[in-house]
Amino acid sequence: MFSPSAERTLLARCSVQAPFKVQRPFYPEGNVCHVVTLHTAGGIVGGDRLSSTIHLQPNTHALLTTATAGKIYRSAGLESQLSTRIHVAAGACLEWLPQETIVFNGAISRQHNRIDLAEGALWIGWEITRFGRTARGERFASGEWRSRTEVWQEGRPLWVDPQWLQGGSAMLDSLHGLAGCPVVGSFSVVGQDLSPGLIDVARQFWQGRASTETLLPGSTIPQPVPLAQVGVTRLRQGMLCRYRGHSTLEARRWFAEVWHQVRQELLMRPACHPRVW
Repeated sequence: MFSPSAERTLLARCSVQAPFKVQRPFYPEGNVCHVVTLHTAGGIVGGDRLSSTIHLQPNTHALLTTATAGKIYRSAGLESQLSTRIHVAAGACLEWLPQETIVFNGAISRQHNRIDLAEGALWIGWEITRFGRTARGERFASGEWRSRTEVWQEGRPLWVDPQWLQGGSAMLDSLHGLAGCPVVGSFSVVGQDLSPGLIDVARQFWQGRASTETLLPGSTIPQPVPLAQVGVTRLRQGMLCRYRGHSTLEARRWFAEVWHQVRQELLMRPACHPRVW
């Protein structure tokens, strides 16, 4: 639980069980509480059941990230389940900026994030997912991945995003699915009205980019890969940015550029990158 004090937001109460671990909070920008979480087992295996609950009291501000990329390992048949419930009180802001998740071939996973906002609360968060260890030529040829993120405010749904991918399905290469891209990402800002200018800036940050270079399977020399596809949508109270491409770094760079602008406009403060990035 995050609570306010006279000078800064405090991690007032924290109860965890292995494999979760929460590092000591630090304050690189004054009153905002930065927290890094760890999964000490290294990754998620079939049959794991992991849940977390996070509360932000009124007028608090916390930024949460992860120490490393998440990993969901191949399963022998059991499904892993990850559940996160977040409550953000009036005047509070949570920035949820984890590093990417790698879904191994053969993984069977279900993830559910539910964020409940009070009036005047703000959610800023992203999720970046890579399907298969593509650097070693692996595709998501078998398994199943399900993810559902819901953001509600005072009992009203502001954004509900269910996703499902069957390993080896036609959706991996369909233009209506991944179009051969192993990386997808979503960056959402929900809870407050945004100016049309901010939506335009998010699009402009992407325009004019050249194709990136990456190590393709079986190659030792970086090769150009096609430019990713992105989209920016204005929500009823917020904004959604989507990425579909080949590079988790490219996705995070774009999301971070938009995040910088969001912070300036909504929080009146410059971006402060977590030290573990």
